[in-house]
Amino acid sequence: MTDVKVKKNYRFITGTDDDDFCQRVSDALDNGYVLYGEPKLANDGKKTICAQAVVLKEKL
Repeated sequence: MTDVKVKKNYRFITGTDDDDFCQRVSDALDNGYVLYGEPKLANDGKKTICAQAVVLKEKL
């Protein structure tokens, strides 16, 4: 049995506003995804949470 990882057509990446979140979005772009919609931000007074949707370019 082989482990084949199939890319999802749509991903909603979330995380704290830090280098790790930015790297995850950058990695998605490097792997054939494009930004979809505007980024979203939420703040609870202590930390900022970012969210960005991405879709596979080939599915547009």
